[in-house]
Amino acid sequence: MQDDPDSTIVKTCYAVIYTPSRRRKRFPENCVTPVESAELAIARAAEKNDSHPAKVMGPSRSSEGFRLYYLLEWLDGG
Repeated sequence: MQDDPDSTIVKTCYAVIYTPSRRRKRFPENCVTPVESAELAIARAAEKNDSHPAKVMGPSRSSEGFRLYYLLEWLDGG
């Protein structure tokens, strides 16, 4: 039996999430841009509409086969 190669890459990180609505708690990988720090996430999110700085965990493979990031907290109080 082969191990899932994605099982070892789930981690907590800062990111910029592109989303018009902040009601969701999980986001597909193509909407999330990991960055090195909270400060960088805040600065980069300010550059684009519908982009929000966050602390996330992921990516994790969903039961449907998608890679998702899970929201831990919004960094700008959202």
